[in-house]
Amino acid sequence: MAVTLGPSGWWQRWRRHLSARDGSRMLLFLLLLGSGQGPWPVWAGQTFEYLKREHSLSKPYQGVGTGSSSLWNLMGNAMVMTQYIRLTPDMQSKQGALWNRVPCFLRDWELQVHFRIHGQGKKNLHGDGLAIWYTKDRMQPGPVFGNMDKFVGLGVFVDTYPNEEKQQEAQKRRYSPGVQRVFPYISAMVNNGSLSYDHERDGRPTELGGCTAIVRNLHYDTFLVIRYVKRHLTIMMDIDGKHEWRDCIEVPGVRLPRGYYFGTSSITGDLSDNHDVISLKLFELTVERTPEEEKLHRDVFLPSVDNMKLPEMTVPLPPLSGLALFLIVFFSLVFSVFAIVIGIILYNKWQEQSRKRFY
Repeated sequence: MAVTLGPSGWWQRWRRHLSARDGSRMLLFLLLLGSGQGPWPVWAGQTFEYLKREHSLSKPYQGVGTGSSSLWNLMGNAMVMTQYIRLTPDMQSKQGALWNRVPCFLRDWELQVHFRIHGQGKKNLHGDGLAIWYTKDRMQPGPVFGNMDKFVGLGVFVDTYPNEEKQQEAQKRRYSPGVQRVFPYISAMVNNGSLSYDHERDGRPTELGGCTAIVRNLHYDTFLVIRYVKRHLTIMMDIDGKHEWRDCIEVPGVRLPRGYYFGTSSITGDLSDNHDVISLKLFELTVERTPEEEKLHRDVFLPSVDNMKLPEMTVPLPPLSGLALFLIVFFSLVFSVFAIVIGIILYNKWQEQSRKRFY
């Protein structure tokens, strides 16, 4: 299903509902569009989008830095350029990330990501891709596209290198046609902190869904949108230069807590690419809910997916303090001494009774 992005789509739908006496309303609407404040009409007027500047980033990239006063923080090899933020250059063994400092408490939202992946590598000689995050923890480097493993939250991966397929080829085995995937490949994963991302299998065991996305070395803009409404996760892409959203992933029953952080990260290994982010725009969505939906859509404290069993997250026990350790050792020794004394007394009584029976 394709949804038109350009003005010829939503403008024609809205113009049909306007009459001559609606001129003042239309003028106000156009002023709101020009100011960038919203609302932007989507889905036949039932939902409105409001740009949230504290969670958005675009040129000239003000508010990006390493200090506590910045809205966005860079990590690793990420750097700000005039036309984009480069997460990793086309060099081996690099990783970088960009994280929002402000936690997001929106109930329904949409994140639009304008990105570009390009480099000198030929077919299947490039990597590794980038990820978009909505997670509890931020600024935690690791092996999952430059972020920590066993994260808590949502990860959306634009994977450009088929690790599993190359391993199969090295072992001179072939995929069956039913399971083969064409890369680059977009997938999504929800984690409560108990799952590891299987890099060797390109995340296949834990993915919620995915689709092929030919995004490398294109001469037009590429976009990805992550939409979370009424616990319904939808991921669409515009990678054909047609200004149309194309469906990729749709998963109902996704439960994401509020107060997590948005970010994006990338990593290169033996193979590399330029991974650039041009803009990140977060919109608050206003959605009507019935009283029954209000009861069902209460806040959650741990990410989950309906009809998908996630392992329980094991919480490590806190280390014992010095006093607690001393008391445990002390009482253990007292109990041992007490048990030895009791044992000696009982043994002596047994010996005494044995002698009496002998005589």
